[in-house]
Amino acid sequence: MPKTSRPRLRPRLRRLLVLATDTWLARAYLAVVAAALGFFLGAWYVGPDPGLAGFYPFLVTAPLGILAFLASVPAEHSSLTWLSPAVFAAGTALAGLCNAALLGHLVRGRRPRPA
Repeated sequence: MPKTSRPRLRPRLRRLLVLATDTWLARAYLAVVAAALGFFLGAWYVGPDPGLAGFYPFLVTAPLGILAFLASVPAEHSSLTWLSPAVFAAGTALAGLCNAALLGHLVRGRRPRPA
């Protein structure tokens, strides 16, 4: 029976999650992302007027979150009525996870190779 690519995905995903949660700086960044998303979802579903609550997740996940959002906007939609809060929160969470993995990688640094 041929092997599928699924077993290879698990070590890569595990490595990404280890990078994103292994250092204190990456954990603190994930906590800030979670707080921004919690504020956004609370303002959207509980509050009377969400206002600019979606700006905070953009600000926290700055480079990757904004690029991912701009890449996903269809050209024929000029307004953001098609974007649901759940899709926005999921995309922001993924961007935050990738940013945290990058932070974890930078904090760990490059280990010297044995001679």
